[in-house]
Amino acid sequence: MAFPFGDKVATANIYIDGFNLYNGCVKKTQCKWLDIGALCVALFPTLTIGTIHYFTSPIVKFRHDPGAPTRQAIYLRALATIPNLVIHKEGWFATTAKLLPQYPLAYRPPLAQPTRPPQLVQVQRLEEKRTDVDIATTLLVDGFKGAFDEAVVISNDSDLAPAIEAVRNVLGKPVGVVNPHPKGNMSGTLIKIASWHYRTINKRRLTECQFPAILLDSEGKTITKPPEW
Repeated sequence: MAFPFGDKVATANIYIDGFNLYNGCVKKTQCKWLDIGALCVALFPTLTIGTIHYFTSPIVKFRHDPGAPTRQAIYLRALATIPNLVIHKEGWFATTAKLLPQYPLAYRPPLAQPTRPPQLVQVQRLEEKRTDVDIATTLLVDGFKGAFDEAVVISNDSDLAPAIEAVRNVLGKPVGVVNPHPKGNMSGTLIKIASWHYRTINKRRLTECQFPAILLDSEGKTITKPPEW
């Protein structure tokens, strides 16, 4: 992929949707101890990376996984050791109950030719709030302030399209988009409006860009990779 700036003169800021990245290419792997700074350097070798913005929300504690919030806190401490990375964690999760069709579709009473809607079951829906707005706002504000020559958005959330389009068309700055989900599942809207795009992140990159198992924070305190990771 050819980038608009190939001589490492331009500054590129990176805007990362943390949970989109996690759920897209990290969750079901052994690559959860991901060094975001190293990943950005590996993905964009022709760009001079300015500020890396990492957006997330505090994880909700569930009985089946009570250690999740602690693991997230440890990981955020590790990310904070990256000098040019800023963590944004102003979002939150909203939990709601929804009635949705059971899968596979079930009908009551069982009929060869159903005449009524399928049976519904109550499910818990967990939705992250505010993060996409924070990404869009930070991208626009940085663009208007002249904080970058080029921007890169790592997300597959098409809600970010208007902000990306504004940076491109109003400010005249290129914006690349990287899809963290499996190849072939990238938003068509983002493909259409981006200056350039990656359809996925190579798993080899994730494997190569891991923090050491033990590292130190700015105060010299030890940060240790959670053993269950």
